Amino acid sequence: MQRVLLTGASGGVGARLRNLLPAHYAQLRLSDLKAPQDLRAEEEFVAADLADMVQVEHALDGIDGIVHMGAYSVEGPWDTVLQSNIVGTYNLFEAARRKGVKRVVFASSNHVVGFYPRDQRIGVDVTALPDTRYGVSKAFGESLGAFYAYKFGLEVLCLRIGNVSDQPTNLRLASIWLKPEDLVQLIRIGLEHPDIHYEIFYGVSANTRGWWDNSVACRYGYKPSGDSETLLQGAREGQTKLQPDPIGDYYQGGHFASQEFDGGLERVPEKKR
Repeated sequence: MQRVLLTGASGGVGARLRNLLPAHYAQLRLSDLKAPQDLRAEEEFVAADLADMVQVEHALDGIDGIVHMGAYSVEGPWDTVLQSNIVGTYNLFEAARRKGVKRVVFASSNHVVGFYPRDQRIGVDVTALPDTRYGVSKAFGESLGAFYAYKFGLEVLCLRIGNVSDQPTNLRLASIWLKPEDLVQLIRIGLEHPDIHYEIFYGVSANTRGWWDNSVACRYGYKPSGDSETLLQGAREGQTKLQPDPIGDYYQGGHFASQEFDGGLERVPEKKR
């Protein structure tokens, strides 16, 4: 990879990657609706609304690989999710095809599988059970990535990202914690590994209390250095501040699953495959 585009550069995860990716990709272009407030003179930034194909194509000029973090990253009204995460993701993949981009790393989400119970360990081959409109949009993005990989030959890695932070702030986040440096390792596999055609990995560190089988990522050389077990004090303290949530505490998606949930624990299904 010579020139790499990072979308969503003004977001929380994007801000971390702005600092971590230049060590590996000297020609890093940033994009978002608006420039980061602390944009440095040496950083290249191109403003782009993902819902506008012309702007997306402009942002992709001369790009070899994309790290697509741009999205509406929480639950929201359907029209908002539609424009940002569905129309925007389509535009990103289609513009990549038109511009001859080689690789796309797509930031999917754990909320694609948020309706699996916490006591069920799952791999990447399970049926998608999204817990929100946001989760539905990320499941769409994974399917779109497969379409562009198999139909047009793009090389695509989808990362079902857990929680990227310096340390988890409650026990659910301790199960899905992703150390920022481990995220960079996953991105580098997606951009550089010669055997990537289309894959899904979980964006998670080697957490002792994790819920996901990430053996596919490990087959590609992923060796995570983080384990939330070393950071549990803050997670336990944060857990005491949360309100009881019987539905959210049952499902892997947490409060994303309990939002708008129509029913009670009697609606909880048997374990899914």
